[in-house]
Amino acid sequence: MTDSSDDAKSVPTPLSAEARRVLGVLIEKAKTTPDSYPMTLAAIVTACNQKSNRNPQMSMDEDDVLLALDHLREAGAAREIQGSGRVNKYRHAAYEWLDLDNPTSAVLTELLLRGPQTLGELRTRASRMYALDDLTAAQTAVDLLIAKGLVEPLTPPGRGQTFAHKLYPPQERQYLEAKMEKRANASATPADTKPAAPDQSVVEKILSRLDNLEAKLDAIEDRLGKLES
Repeated sequence: MTDSSDDAKSVPTPLSAEARRVLGVLIEKAKTTPDSYPMTLAAIVTACNQKSNRNPQMSMDEDDVLLALDHLREAGAAREIQGSGRVNKYRHAAYEWLDLDNPTSAVLTELLLRGPQTLGELRTRASRMYALDDLTAAQTAVDLLIAKGLVEPLTPPGRGQTFAHKLYPPQERQYLEAKMEKRANASATPADTKPAAPDQSVVEKILSRLDNLEAKLDAIEDRLGKLES
């Protein structure tokens, strides 16, 4: 007889765009700024709206974040705790809720914060939270997430294969599929005129430089958020 709790784990609870952003922020900040974690409501708002490491950009206020936190707490993905000075703070419970470890949580967080990405993008970007030494390490993390039913490929295997998390509500998932199909059709070119694929090492170097700049912006925004709160 199958344990019902195991069945529940195999099918993740769909989350709204706001709840996914808040969950991603809570996991990210626990890894990148542990001294400022758990997070206050004001800090979560600032992190959700920051310009770096986010796609799409969002403009959430405290009410939006509180609703998202309620959604996450009901799902078992976040918790509210009493902070110092009687200020309520929040932390994620993703490791228990989704049965994650450090590499898989880093990869899933990037998918929550930036949407569908290739293996090379995930490897470069997730390494700011957990060092993925090469594409093999990134592939291992992605494969584990696929096995858990948390991630799926959006495009066929091969160069540029794109992966997405499976926490989208059904309507968003359908929209995402249509968007990827439209993008694939628009980029298709005849074989004799198809441009050469860019060297993967060059792409990773460019991504690494961009992510270093985003990390610096991220740190500045964190400092500003602390001053504001």
